[in-house]
Amino acid sequence: MASWGWARAVRGLLLDVSGVLYDSGADGGVPIAGSAEAVRRIKASGLKLQFCTNETQATRADFVRKLRAMGFDISVAQVTAPAPAACRLLRERGLRPHLLVHHDLIPEFAEIDKTNPNCVVLGDAAENFTYANLNEAFRLLIGMEKPVLISLGKGRYYKETDGLKLDVGAYMKALEYACDVQAEVVGKPAKTFFESALAELGVPAEQAVMIGDDIVSDVGGAQQCGMRALQVRTGKFRVVSMPVIFLQVPTKTEFNTLVEALQSFAEVICTKDLRPTWARGKDLGVGKGPSDENHPLVKPDAYVNNLAEAVDIILQQQQL
Repeated sequence: MASWGWARAVRGLLLDVSGVLYDSGADGGVPIAGSAEAVRRIKASGLKLQFCTNETQATRADFVRKLRAMGFDISVAQVTAPAPAACRLLRERGLRPHLLVHHDLIPEFAEIDKTNPNCVVLGDAAENFTYANLNEAFRLLIGMEKPVLISLGKGRYYKETDGLKLDVGAYMKALEYACDVQAEVVGKPAKTFFESALAELGVPAEQAVMIGDDIVSDVGGAQQCGMRALQVRTGKFRVVSMPVIFLQVPTKTEFNTLVEALQSFAEVICTKDLRPTWARGKDLGVGKGPSDENHPLVKPDAYVNNLAEAVDIILQQQQL
């Protein structure tokens, strides 16, 4: 528990929502065990609380209404989300967006001028990510003298109740590549987004902790701003294990040299093609991607099984 000593200085928490509070889904989703009670305990403790989400499939009002129906004590003012941040940016720079977003998010842009677009705003459009819609966005961008692409996040995937789903980041990269443009990310892991969340939380970075299920967008993004960050083992969290192959080399049980032994082993591999499917082909460096438990670039301040466990430990430290 000594490594958690920093938690005594914590005065506020930023919580990711999808994958930490609940798993989303076509039926609205289901709460993660113990998460609603954990939120109540945070509020009862006197610690400040803000929800920091990349949710772009619904307005904040509809999003909060859904979470309250699941038993969460949450208000619209406590939610930092990309769409309001994008609207502020559009107004400040006089930009008129072409929206490629989920149809349920469009009301967030009701007061934004969208005539004669001079930029593209990309969100988690889900079923609206058709070829026709992506191609329309591409044509607008490629026809601009100075193309502006604004993305409401850059996640690779997220989890719903029926499995992993491709996130907005994949489509953002496609448009970046096709149009030779660098997207401006409004949402996690952008530093400005976390700075806005901290301002709304009302505590400095060194007294705040972020809790999320995305090792890069949640944990890495928060740490860039000087915050502590915890990785939960819920939501999209994955432990990727590489397969182990046990081989019995026939006929010969002793080898005169190491080279001879390795050659015999290689013959078995090549003859039977016992390589795992991810290792077949020329590009052997792709694999299945890094494990969230031992990420090569981002190191959380701690791993916890879920939000409830994180809150237990933080509150225990607060009492010492």
